[in-house]
Amino acid sequence: MKKNVIVSLADSNYYPLLCELIDSIKRFSESINTAICILDAGLSDNQKKELSSKVDEIKSAEWDIKVPDNKIKGREWLKSQVSRAFLPKYFPNYEKYLWIDCDAWVNDWKTVEIYFKACDNGKLGITQTIGPGYKITSRVDWVFGRLAVIKSQNFKHAIKSNISYEKARKLAFAPHINIGVFSLEKNSICWNSWQENLRHTLKGGEIFGSEQLAMNMSVYIDNIESEFLPLNCNWITSNLLPKFDEENKTFVEPYLPNYKIGIMHLAAGIWKDNKDMRLDKDIKIDIKTLTGKILNKSLRFNN
Repeated sequence: MKKNVIVSLADSNYYPLLCELIDSIKRFSESINTAICILDAGLSDNQKKELSSKVDEIKSAEWDIKVPDNKIKGREWLKSQVSRAFLPKYFPNYEKYLWIDCDAWVNDWKTVEIYFKACDNGKLGITQTIGPGYKITSRVDWVFGRLAVIKSQNFKHAIKSNISYEKARKLAFAPHINIGVFSLEKNSICWNSWQENLRHTLKGGEIFGSEQLAMNMSVYIDNIESEFLPLNCNWITSNLLPKFDEENKTFVEPYLPNYKIGIMHLAAGIWKDNKDMRLDKDIKIDIKTLTGKILNKSLRFNN
């Protein structure tokens, strides 16, 4: 019986990305002992049939917290903003869960092992979106010289979600947490904290981003025990482009010592000529190599 599971979610539009994520996992021999489970948020019957031979389980994502129809507006894929906080309900037969967004892929199996280790003893395994090379971590609008209006992602979302100013201030300049990749044990108390905060954020704010805000609240307000992992464990390409190591044929961090990217995450997309690389695999961009050359490459997984 497999004890650890990697979970992701997709609709029909993101199905190609989901397949690439799965292929990036299964190419590692070590993956044979890790289950892969998928939440369906709008996959076609043919897509689910194709997936069934590649993964262990497929379940339909649900609105685990009731959300008004006027907020959903037919966007069933937004279930991802709710259902990932209830993974043990969908797939109860596992001890540890590693969530990876379908617009991400595994470049180094060691990172998967690190995430499963990080959630030992009920801790949250997570990566903060801050590191060497990040030139802006929070935005403010300056008015009247010395006065400023806070525009940080956490603060902005908290205010929109009717979170109290006391709590919003605690979030204002805390390093933002992206939950496109995280790990938790089945019985971690973090699930309850996250779900309760999510009920609050969904009630007051928009659906999109609500689960991320709720997790930031769990970490920075509820003070759940967390294991903060290096940036290469969830490398968000829209924040900082990687470099390419031609000798080892792999993507690496752009600054010394050029650690290997563990999980490449195309969150927010990589855009060129108004086209998103996530939806168009032909999109390529200029990437620097470790020797200073410029290569025109895609950041999507190429098996």
